[in-house]
Formats: sequence, structure tokens, C-alpha cells
Amino acid sequence: MKRLVSLLLALVAVPALAQRTPLVTPAEKSASGAIVPDVLRAHVRFLAHDLLEGRGPGTRGDALGQAYIASQLEALGMKPAAADGSYFQRFDLVGITSHPKGMTFRAPQGTAELKFHEDFIAVSGVQAPEAKLEESELVFVGYGIQAPEYEWDDFKGMDLRGKTLLILNNDPEDDPKLFAGRTRLWYGRWDYKYEQAAKVGAAGAIILHTTPSAGYPWQVVQTSWTGEQFELPAAEGPRMQVKAWTTEAATRRVLQLAGKELDALQAAARKRDFQPVPLGVKVSARFTSEVRRRPTANVLAMLPGSDAKLAREVVLYSAHHDHLGMKQGKEEGEDTIYNGALDNAAGVAAMLAVAKAFRELPQPPRRSILFAAVAAEEQGLLGSQYLAEHPPVPAGLVAANINIDGANIHGRTRDLTVIGLGKSSLDAIITGLAKTQGRVVKADQLSDRGFFYRSDQFNFAKQGIPAAYFGSGMDFVGRPEGWGKQQREAWEAKHYHQPSDELRPEWDFSGAVEDVRLFFLLGAHVARTPELPRWNKGDEFEAARLEALEALKEGASK
Repeated sequence: MKRLVSLLLALVAVPALAQRTPLVTPAEKSASGAIVPDVLRAHVRFLAHDLLEGRGPGTRGDALGQAYIASQLEALGMKPAAADGSYFQRFDLVGITSHPKGMTFRAPQGTAELKFHEDFIAVSGVQAPEAKLEESELVFVGYGIQAPEYEWDDFKGMDLRGKTLLILNNDPEDDPKLFAGRTRLWYGRWDYKYEQAAKVGAAGAIILHTTPSAGYPWQVVQTSWTGEQFELPAAEGPRMQVKAWTTEAATRRVLQLAGKELDALQAAARKRDFQPVPLGVKVSARFTSEVRRRPTANVLAMLPGSDAKLAREVVLYSAHHDHLGMKQGKEEGEDTIYNGALDNAAGVAAMLAVAKAFRELPQPPRRSILFAAVAAEEQGLLGSQYLAEHPPVPAGLVAANINIDGANIHGRTRDLTVIGLGKSSLDAIITGLAKTQGRVVKADQLSDRGFFYRSDQFNFAKQGIPAAYFGSGMDFVGRPEGWGKQQREAWEAKHYHQPSDELRPEWDFSGAVEDVRLFFLLGAHVARTPELPRWNKGDEFEAARLEALEALKEGASK
């Protein structure tokens, strides 16, 4: 009797709609079977081929990648979704190839000359043939964060116009009540720091690199920030002359000129009462740049929904199609092509496999499905930024974004990692779907890396669109404890943003298949469920979502 009462109470506690809406339908489960290893491997093989020369933005390889993706989506019956009636949302990038010679720091105690590539990496902050710092005062500004909700301001009202700011990477992590502890927030990202420095009128900004604070070694800065760099055409707003990184060793040499110890400065920067520290050091740097416009495109395709009312709403899948192109300066026998097989030919392959699964359904889902292979992610999420600012449908009509960046190449896992777990109602759906695969959901197991703010879903989240970004776990079937983390760290150290990121015979797509099937099933569930996903109460993106939904109401009333 007690068991019967408990069962009845449990049924009452479940919302009626949830009882009517199955997590997975038989048709969806059957369609997910179209996602198999050979499909994923074949797409990766082409997109990461040497013939595409690393898919650098605005190159022939970039155009070839776009054409391949569009043709695959067209073959699956997806409709063109760009504003001009094609599959290509075209836009221009500004390419800047900077030639820094060196960076000089002068103080009464002496001079420090830093060597480009070895000690520092710098790029022009202006879309002009020349960028320079001339005896600019160096000021240490801690983490360079202004966060009113944490009562935190590293600038304290100091006039920083024309100064060069020395900034710590990441955000304070000692107190779990501040900046989510070890979980890196947007405040800890390099792009936030450069943006804030420009807002306060700084002439330049230098971010101190360490592997723990960045989440990747110095070689990633060397490969990612050299060669041609891309931006969207400059909009109105503040610009800095120079954006730079320095190694820890080089930074300590500069601070010696000021009679300062880095460890003491870092300790002071972790406290709310931190005050900016003028260092009594002048910075000079000058370099020329080649500036040119280069065309690229997001590839957009739509599977129209089957419901007369809900079809105007969309579930947005995204995956970036670009990589780093060709390495500058070839040595004999050296591989110079950044093939980007895992990052992100594999993500595009997953999205194309999802599209194939949707075509296996007896009829399209109620909501429409929008597939977006976006450009120039490696250059600062530029393609998704352009798409978010020029969407084919208003943000309030996008039910959710499911972003795919990378894939599991090491086999099946018992767990699933959700980046940003706890942010939206999508978590419950993902958790339920993972359970059907016999897997458990875990929060980001490398939360100090700030992954939620490092891929394209961030731009859609800023528009208020609930976003899901997840991938393989680290508890691999048939492997000892800790093996998954070891593989992840080894790959980042040896292959991340390196020419060695290539498709290899030993790649095991069995785990990727499970992940990609879950990508498909999540989108299918959202596409047929009446309620829209939502950000959790108090989430950083909740206000933007409410604003987007309100804009729809206002538009309908006019």
C-alpha cells in the first residue's frame, strides 16, 4: 500500500505535459542510427585534407570547406537560409599581418628588451598600416576586471588614458564566493581584458601568460597570435594600439626594473581593495602591418518545421568550419598545414551527421532546424558574432543553440561533460538523454579553462538564446581511472593548434557516435516540445532572453 501511495504521489508531482512529452520517440531513436563512425570519419577526412590548406579565413581552403558543407546540406534536402537566398551568409574580415620588431621597457634602473616570439607576442589593435607605443607608462591593473555584482573594480577610477596595462590572466579563484572560485568566467578571458582596457582609453594591454592561468602552453599563443589576424570591420568605439602577451619569465625581468616582485603583486590583486600600481616603467614598440579585406561566409541551411505555428521558431546547431591555415616560414621537412581535424573538422562532421539523422525522420519536427557552419571562430568567434548580429530569425524565435566544437576520438565513456552545467533548463533534458545511454552527466571537469566563453555558443548566449555545449566525459570504458584526463592534457600539449592535429587511423569514433546521437536527440526533443528552454533564474544571460522575448511581443503588437 505504501509503495502504491508513493507511486501516485510521484505521478502527481510530474507535470502533466512532461507525461505527454516523451524524452525520445521511437522515430527519433531509429533516425539516430544513421549516425555512425564512417559518416563522421569521411567528413573529417575531406575537411582536414591538405588540399584545404588549413581552412584559414578568406583563403581558397576556406571557400572549399564552405562549398563542401553547403553541398552536403543541399544533398540532404536542407534549404538555403541566408538572406540572399543562398547557403552563404557572406561578410568581410579585415586581415592584419603585423611585424613587431621588439618591445622596449625603460626605467631609471635600466632597460629591458623583449624578443618577439620568445618573450612576447603582439598584434596591432588598429586596422591601420602602423601601430605604436611611445614611452607609454606601464601600470599593473591586477586582473583588469570591473564587476559591480561582486563589488569589484581593479581600476578604482584611475586615469589610464594613454597608458599600457599589465594584466593577469584568468580571474581571482581563491574564494568560491567570488567569480565562481576555480570556474573561469567571462571576466577571466583575454578578449574581455582587451575590451576593458580599450574602454578605459589604454594605449596598449599586455596579458601575462602562464600555462595554469591560460589553460594552454605558450606555444598556443605563438601559433594563434602570429601570422594574419582577423577582425570584423572596425565599428565605432575605442581601440588600442597594441594587444600583447608576455611570458612569466619576461614579465619578471620587466618588474625588476620597477623594483617589484610578481608574487607580491599577484597576492595584492586577489583582494577587493587592490589599487592599480604605476610601475615607473615606459614602454615603446612600433611595427608596421599589412591590412586587407578578405571575404568569408557562414554556411546556413534550414530544415523547415512541420507545425504551422511553431515552424517560425528554430533550433540552431552551430559548428565552426575554419582553422589556422598555413604556418609562416617553412623549415626543411616541416609540416606547415594546420589541418584542424579535431578542431573543428570533427565538429562540422558531427553537425552534418545530425542533419542526416533529421532527414531520416518520417516528417520534420514541429520547429525548424537551422544549421550554421560559422567562420573565423579561431580569430575570436567572429563568424558567430556576425550571425548573432545578423540573424535570419530574431533571437526570441531561436529556441536553443546546440554548439559542437571538437569530438571524442578515444572511445566510449561512462560520463558526459556539460560545459556550463546549471545554467539552463536544457540540463534536465541532457541528463535524461545521457541516462538512456547508460551515462551520467558531470559538470565541466576542467572548469578553470573557461570553455563556455571560448566557443561560438557564447555569442548566441549573449543574445539570450539558451545554449548547450557538451562533449565526451573522461571516464573511458576499459581504461584506468585518470586515463581520460591524461589523454586530454597530452593532446592539448602536443596537438592543440598545431600542424599535428590531423586525422589518424587510431582515432576511435565509438564515443563520438554516442555524443553526436545525443546532440541530435536533444535538438529533436526541443524541436517538438511546446515550452521554450529557459535560462535558470538569476543566470547572467537571463535578462537578455527576457528582453528578446519582450521584443517579439512588441513587434507583434505593432
